[in-house]
Amino acid sequence: MTDDILEGQWKQLRGRIKEAWGVLTDDELDQIDGKRDRLIGKLQEKYGYSRVEADEEVDRFLNDLDRQI
Repeated sequence: MTDDILEGQWKQLRGRIKEAWGVLTDDELDQIDGKRDRLIGKLQEKYGYSRVEADEEVDRFLNDLDRQI
């Protein structure tokens, strides 16, 4: 899944993102607004991930979505 698709389908993906990373609030999801870098930054902040770890987590999440579709 590309970053453009992430942005385009953000509203549909919000529920799945909350399932994957439950500490993210609705306000934070509004702020992220489908932007990969913002999601990575928020995961670093909330979960203490390094940049690389957060990027890998997002990749894993998106790859899992691709397999489900």
